[in-house]
Amino acid sequence: MSENGLHQLHKNVRDEAAEAQDTVHTGPVTKETQIIAIYGKGGIGKSFTLANLSYMMAQQGKKVLLIGCDPKSDTTSLLFGGKACPTIIETSSRKKLAGEAVSISDVCFKRDGVYAMELGGPEVGRGCGGRGIIHGFETLEKLGFHEWGFDYVLLDFLGDVVCGGFGLPIARDMCQKVIVVGSNDLQSLYVANNVCSAVEYFRKLGGNVGVAGMVINKDDATGQAQAFARNAGIPVLAAIPAHDDIRRKSASYEIIGKPEGEWGPLFAELAQNVADAPPVRPKPQTQDQLLSLFSAESTGRDFVMEPATMFDMVGKEAVVKPSLEIVYDTV
Repeated sequence: MSENGLHQLHKNVRDEAAEAQDTVHTGPVTKETQIIAIYGKGGIGKSFTLANLSYMMAQQGKKVLLIGCDPKSDTTSLLFGGKACPTIIETSSRKKLAGEAVSISDVCFKRDGVYAMELGGPEVGRGCGGRGIIHGFETLEKLGFHEWGFDYVLLDFLGDVVCGGFGLPIARDMCQKVIVVGSNDLQSLYVANNVCSAVEYFRKLGGNVGVAGMVINKDDATGQAQAFARNAGIPVLAAIPAHDDIRRKSASYEIIGKPEGEWGPLFAELAQNVADAPPVRPKPQTQDQLLSLFSAESTGRDFVMEPATMFDMVGKEAVVKPSLEIVYDTV
């Protein structure tokens, strides 16, 4: 590159850096398609919540796309009665070897108005799950993702994986809002708090993604998740009780989010709250604030740490040896 060209490049970079950032979004979502990323600890019930939520939304006349972004590829299993959905990553690799292109019908399937697909991921020890997420979204973009006419796109993400691919929707403004799924246990609230921290971090950098609220799953009415949501400044969108009927039906891949069912009103209210909740800036909690939600007996937070000594490490008293370092006096 010539000296003039290099000078112009530097000028362009400086001009771009000097541009004022857009103010962060604080009002209601205005895009025609709401893209919502749902995060939570592995095993907390995101897939159960999303399968029933997406089903209820479709029954309410909405066009819904559910995308599983978990390498386990289990997001759509309940929706499809336990059947495995071909993943985008596996299908893409197979088609590429055959010299063929991936089509929508290869990776997207539907049930009662809900459209669903799985991004997939590498086998354990054979690749980066986050990179798999990035590759999956690149494939979606080639399939025209931004031109699809859905009312809602729901993205199911692991919250206890912190590599870049899993934070893609937040870091790149790929969604308008985030929902966290948690329960009345410290680990799930720790993950929910990490997600809130990520959202707040990117808001400070000029991002527009906010937290719409929290879904409490397996709620046993002990109140820690409610207290966390209140302290973090986010609403509780629904509290799904720890009920044996829900557990049994979920284990047998039965959808309970049906308008005519016993749990229909619960998921109808959740669907409405998800649609209406604006993205807000959360207030991430410190480790001590999280621990304070639980009794000292259950967390051990009243334990006092004792510093180790050199005797602990080597079994004898350490002999202090004089330093051979030469220290020069400064004038």
